[in-house]
Amino acid sequence: MFLSVFDMFKVGIGPSSSHTMGPMVAAARFLDMMRASPFEFHGVKGSLHGSLAFTGVGHATDRATILGLAGFVPDSYDNDKAEEALAAIHATHTVTPEGLPVLAFDPKRDLVFDYDHSLPGHANGMILMATDAQGDVILRQVFYSVGGGFVLTEEELAQGKDSNDGPPVPYPFKSAAEMLEMAAASGKSIAQMKRANEIARGCEVSFARGTARLWEVMNNCIERGLATDGILPGGLNVRRRAKGIHDALVAERGMNLNAPHTINDWMSVYAMAVNEENAAGGQVVTAPTNGAAGTLPAVLRYYLDHVPGAAPSHVEDFLLTAAAIGGLVKYNASISGAEAGCQAEVGSAAAMAAAGLCAVMGGTPEQVENAAEIALEHHLGMTCDPVKGLVQVPCIERNGLAAIKAVSAASLALRGDGKHFVPLDAVIETMRQTGADMHEKYKETSLGGLAVNVPNC
Repeated sequence: MFLSVFDMFKVGIGPSSSHTMGPMVAAARFLDMMRASPFEFHGVKGSLHGSLAFTGVGHATDRATILGLAGFVPDSYDNDKAEEALAAIHATHTVTPEGLPVLAFDPKRDLVFDYDHSLPGHANGMILMATDAQGDVILRQVFYSVGGGFVLTEEELAQGKDSNDGPPVPYPFKSAAEMLEMAAASGKSIAQMKRANEIARGCEVSFARGTARLWEVMNNCIERGLATDGILPGGLNVRRRAKGIHDALVAERGMNLNAPHTINDWMSVYAMAVNEENAAGGQVVTAPTNGAAGTLPAVLRYYLDHVPGAAPSHVEDFLLTAAAIGGLVKYNASISGAEAGCQAEVGSAAAMAAAGLCAVMGGTPEQVENAAEIALEHHLGMTCDPVKGLVQVPCIERNGLAAIKAVSAASLALRGDGKHFVPLDAVIETMRQTGADMHEKYKETSLGGLAVNVPNC
C-alpha cells in the first residue's frame, strides 16, 4: 500500500477538504472528461447529495462546484480572480473553462441541492452532467468526495481504486504491525521507510522541495491566523480569537505570570489560527482534512518554538512519519467526517501529530506507534456536528484540544519502551466499526448534536 505525503497533505482552500476542495477537484476532472469527449457540449449542470447537500451551503460546496466548472483548482486558487469569475457567472449564466466552448450554466437553476436522494457509494456524493444544444444530457458522471480532498468516480469506488498504481515501493506496509515488522527487519525508522517509498515513486529533489513547501504553507497559515481578527463569515457571528490570545501570550512573556499549563494555550492558539483561516476560506493544507487542518501544524510549530533542541531539519521526518500513520488510517478505516464522524478527522490528525512529534523527539518505531494509538484511542466515538454546517463550532477549538492530546500522547509514549496493551491496528479497526455504527445525524449532516442544541444565528 502506498499513499504519498502529497496525497495526505494537499495545499487547498477552506473551509472543507471533502465539501469544498473535493467538489472543486471533481468539477475539474469532469471538465477533463468533456475535453476528451468527441461530443459538442452546450451546457453543464449538477446535483449535490447526502452530506454535500445537508451542509453544502455552510461548507461553500456550491461555490466550489461553480468555480470548479469554471476551471479553478484548489492548489492554484486565487480568491480575487474567483470573486470576479463568480460575478461574471451569475451575470451571464455561463462558464468559460479553458479548452471548452462557452457553456450555459445558471447556478440557481443548474446546481441542485438534493436533500431527498443520497447516492449509494458514500455520504458525499455529487452528479455532474453536460448537455447538448437541446438541453439533453450527453455526458454524466457520479463523483464521491471521500475525505481529505480525495475524489473517486462511481466506477473507481466500485473497483476499490487506491494509490498503488506505479513502481513497487520497498516498504509496502498495510498495517501498523507490518510497519513495525519492516522497521525491525530493516533497522530503519518509520520516516526513513516512508522516504524510501516516496523516492521510489518520484524525484528526491522535488520531494524535498515539496515537503518544504507544505510546511511553508502551513506555517504561513498560522501566521495569518495569529495576525487577523474580526468576525468569521457564514452568519454565526463567531469572533476570531487567535490574534487576541496570541497577543496576550506574547505580552505575558518574561513577566513570571504564567502557570505551567499556559503552554497548552500556545498549542491551542496555533491550531485555532489555522482553523480560523480555514473557516474564512483561506489557503490551508489538509492534515489530513481541512476541518482537522490545525492540529498537526500546531504540534509542529510547538515543537520548533518551544521544545529545547528542536531543529527545522526535522520537519521532513515529522511530516513523513505523520503521513505514514495517516495512510494507515485512511487505508483501513476513514478520514472522512461524513463517513465516520470527527474521530476520523480530528482523531486521525491527533494520531498523525503525536506520531510525528514522538519521532522527532527520538522515539523508536514502537514508541511512535504507541503515540498514535494513544491519541486516536481517546478520540473514539467523536461525532461531527458542525453548527449551521460551518467548520467553526466546535471545529476550531476542537483542533486546539486535539493538539494538546497529541503532545500528551507523544510524551506518554516516550516515557515507555513502546510495549503497550492496545495495538494501533485495533484502534483503527474500532474507529471504522464505530463510524459504521454511528447514526447518520452525527456524521456531518448538522442534523444532530451541537448543531441542533445551540442557536444557529
